[in-house]
Amino acid sequence: MSAVVDARTEPAGVNAAPEREWRPPSYWPFVIPALVVVVAVIVFPWAFTIWMSLNEWKVGSPTTFVGFANYLRLPNDPRFVEAVAHTLVYTVLSVVLPLVFGTLAAVVFHANFRGRGVLRAIFIMPMMATPVAIALVWTMMFHPQLGVLNYLLSLVGVPPQLWVFHPATVIPSLVLVETWQWTPLVMLIVLGGIAAIPTEPYESAQIDGATMWQMFRFITLPLISPFLFIAAMVRMIDAVKSFDIIFAITQGGPGTASETINLYLYSVAFTYYDLGYGSAIAVILFLLIVALAALLLVLRQRAQWTEIGAGA
Repeated sequence: MSAVVDARTEPAGVNAAPEREWRPPSYWPFVIPALVVVVAVIVFPWAFTIWMSLNEWKVGSPTTFVGFANYLRLPNDPRFVEAVAHTLVYTVLSVVLPLVFGTLAAVVFHANFRGRGVLRAIFIMPMMATPVAIALVWTMMFHPQLGVLNYLLSLVGVPPQLWVFHPATVIPSLVLVETWQWTPLVMLIVLGGIAAIPTEPYESAQIDGATMWQMFRFITLPLISPFLFIAAMVRMIDAVKSFDIIFAITQGGPGTASETINLYLYSVAFTYYDLGYGSAIAVILFLLIVALAALLLVLRQRAQWTEIGAGA
């Protein structure tokens, strides 16, 4: 009996098996290649860019550590300040116009009519073309004497325009190309959102006598707002770093009237070979993209809370 009592009163875990030794997870051999790729393709280039931005480095000359001198130089560079203004104007127009026309196109193509599939296929063709090919075609269309745009304007009695050959109209002309190419992308995103809306709210609204505009304003638009946010985010990031269309059509001209941050960065780094100053511009461009994306996130969050408060 005493042996049984001693066995019961013995502290728990004395006769338990010793704990297993720690071993690295079995999935590490599969994770390491991905980490190597991420470090080599993303982390190292950005770390090296930041390091270059802290140095004065021109091709053919030794590097000299200057700290934040390249960043302090930016606000006093009138060409950089002008490039920032051009980038913001170009970005705002390149986001707002495709959102408006893309939403309108999505509403139209959501309706059931004959030949809808063929028209959808034709409508999305611009975004499948290469940017350089698009730039070459639009360059010919923008020609003041031989371009088809001025010919079409002459048919309705409007005088010919200089389009990309005048500082006042060059950015709106480039935005026209951007809108023509990327409105189909917005249309596809918004069309997916409209297709996901159930039919019951529309049926109830029709019973209450709501008009088409009221159904769009109070049913469709609030329900597709997450899709509009995604489209705006995609377009914003793409517009801020836009390079190929602008470079192929105007190369930042006339003068510097259409020079964005990306084009100025290219000019500093690969025309003047000032890699240190160009790296500082690249870092600022990245921070600008992050700031604009964060602004969109904040606006979306406030809109969400407003909708929740209104629903409550």
